[in-house]
Amino acid sequence: MSDKKHIPVLVQEVLHYLDAGREGLYIDCTLGLAGHAAAILEANPRSRLVGCDLDEQSLEAAKSRLAANLDRVSLYQSDFRNIPDLDLPWKEVRGVLADLGLSSFQLDTAQRGFSFNLDGPLDMRFDQRNKTTAHKILHKYSEPKLARLFREYGELRQANLLAHRIISARKGEGLETTVDLRRLVEEVCRWHPQKGKLHPAAKVFQALRIEVNGELEGLDLFLEKTLSLLPQGGRLVVLTFHSLEDRIVKQTFLKMAEEDGRGLFRLLTKKPVIPGQEEIASNSRAHSAKLRAAERV
Repeated sequence: MSDKKHIPVLVQEVLHYLDAGREGLYIDCTLGLAGHAAAILEANPRSRLVGCDLDEQSLEAAKSRLAANLDRVSLYQSDFRNIPDLDLPWKEVRGVLADLGLSSFQLDTAQRGFSFNLDGPLDMRFDQRNKTTAHKILHKYSEPKLARLFREYGELRQANLLAHRIISARKGEGLETTVDLRRLVEEVCRWHPQKGKLHPAAKVFQALRIEVNGELEGLDLFLEKTLSLLPQGGRLVVLTFHSLEDRIVKQTFLKMAEEDGRGLFRLLTKKPVIPGQEEIASNSRAHSAKLRAAERV
């Protein structure tokens, strides 16, 4: 596995909002290929890092990426939502990072089924121990349930029609690969490439990925628990890549800052921080990234 194509998003902004020059422990809840984790460790020799990821293959790649500093690193195969339940020295934690996007490795590996541009199985699992796959959802969910999934998680206008066509397709030859699904989506949405317009399959694959991995479930609770566990001056930085996640982060941070009568939390970002045009030009996957940060005071 190579991480040559992996370019972490908003690296300098992440370091800034974590205030990563301080001595202490930093937690990367979604380690991926360890781009941000490596930057934290390289920028601050007094830092220690806990890295977590559900994806066993990503953890192995991250271990290689962090080889020069492994004496300062502890790695866990864990869902980010379980971080508050780990036995960690929270009093020593200075910053927590949750990068909620896909890693380049996951997207570029056809066998993982995350990309509609690559021919692979309809899988989309972060954790290979998970029994639910995109294939199972497409072949087991009812038409109304599929329509609701594409409408709510993909914000797809043709959600009802696509669900109907999927039911018809699975009665025939079925949907077996990512290319099968992409072609069906293109037919239903009458897609033809247009500059600046998002391919409708991106929305469909997003919806399925969220459902397979339960990505939105418990996100707000994770944010609340993590902020509450942080010591004074501890910071939580979150990177999101679609509006559904960003909305949860925004609303939870506002709730924690405004509803807490003791003034224990403050927003560090009134508006989301987004990549500049130069970064987007060099890393197209950064175009939808948004960074929000909060601090325990």
